[in-house]
Amino acid sequence: MSSIEIVTIETPSLGDRSYVAHDGSKAVVVDPQRDIDRVLDVLHANSLEVTHVVETHVHNDYVTGGHALATMLDATYCLNADDEVRFDRVGLKDGDVLESGLMRVRALLTPGHTPTHLSYVLLDAEGNEVGVFTGGSMLFGTVGRPDLIGPHMTMELAQKQFHSVRRIAAEVDDRATVHPTHGFGSHCSATQATKQSSTVGAEKGDNPALVKTEEEFLKELIDGLTPYPTYYRHMAPANVLGPDAFDATPPQTFDLDAVASLLAKGAWVIDLRNRRDFNASFLAGAINAELRNDLPNYLGWMVPFEEHLILVGDDATVLDEAQRMLARIGYDRLQGRMVAEPGAFAGHELERTIRIVNFDGLTLVGSDERTILDVRDTWEYETGHHRDALHIPFHDLPERIGEVPRGRPVWVYCATGARATIAASFLVRSGHEVVLIDDFCLPGDVPGEDRVPAGV
Repeated sequence: MSSIEIVTIETPSLGDRSYVAHDGSKAVVVDPQRDIDRVLDVLHANSLEVTHVVETHVHNDYVTGGHALATMLDATYCLNADDEVRFDRVGLKDGDVLESGLMRVRALLTPGHTPTHLSYVLLDAEGNEVGVFTGGSMLFGTVGRPDLIGPHMTMELAQKQFHSVRRIAAEVDDRATVHPTHGFGSHCSATQATKQSSTVGAEKGDNPALVKTEEEFLKELIDGLTPYPTYYRHMAPANVLGPDAFDATPPQTFDLDAVASLLAKGAWVIDLRNRRDFNASFLAGAINAELRNDLPNYLGWMVPFEEHLILVGDDATVLDEAQRMLARIGYDRLQGRMVAEPGAFAGHELERTIRIVNFDGLTLVGSDERTILDVRDTWEYETGHHRDALHIPFHDLPERIGEVPRGRPVWVYCATGARATIAASFLVRSGHEVVLIDDFCLPGDVPGEDRVPAGV
């Protein structure tokens, strides 16, 4: 039995994983995120010394903590030698081997997710291949998407992805466990993982790059690509600079008058309360985004990356967690924060409420008296929608809000109410009167399946 242990560090809010591989004394860290305190906790709990911090690629969906961690621990920081970065690191080539205590790590060139993507094969003291860190290459039953560099390279990278996954399958022991960075909700994955663990041998039975012809694979992969958050375009430029670690120091605390004053001047206020409480009473112009796993993706689509943010939440714990989640994607320019006690906004001149109806309520209003806005993804819209609905996918609303008619209420819906509530708050910020169609926000309702009426 191998003496090597691999500790997984989950980041559900981004659908990613980081890893600490160790022999009980020495450790190698793979693809750490910016809040490196989580890695430090693992190291301290196991009394480990980090010899190397390695990146599979320059990431597009989060700010790395690799450079900061390696600098803090005086460890060797490794990326592909062809990655153009603005800091000192050890550049690796295909086949290079790192030694860390009883472990060896072999770099394997696996382009596809990015042109310079590396995977890392982990070997124990006897030379057994016990695991492979595949980043955005071979994922659990899927692969990393090939279109993040730009449409001009999508087909070329898709072709390389096909052959890279096949290279892993051909050159790595079937018994080696697979440890991808993406695939658990990240938009860096072509589709999402349907299992929580795998081996190289298991992937041979269901990974599309291994069970389909190249032509079938390419068609399925390209046709299945969906939009990804706009903040992605800022991640690689941030990561090539060697970003600092997450700073958990809270920003200054504002009172209601200060928040309202800044909001009136155009500040971006993010209200983290659950949507039922938000819709009952909020400051006009605030964007509602419940503190849930998809918070970074939703805000990374809707809120300009360069803006300074003010966070509003029920308590300090919520505000702290949101600060951490947003810093992972580079939204760390926080102007301030406010704890909103129950009834905090009652009677304020900026206080607003959003009327909530269920889908049955659509039949109560004539089509000439309101605009129905469907903010679901295109594939959802095509499966069935209200016959009078204007379709603007949630992620397109900031750029297409001018297409929403003014002068009459906008009735907005999605599948479960989460995206619709964020869209509704965005519409209020833009001066629209809004009605939210959300069965699950009404008293006594229990979340269930999508009730969007096809052809109503």
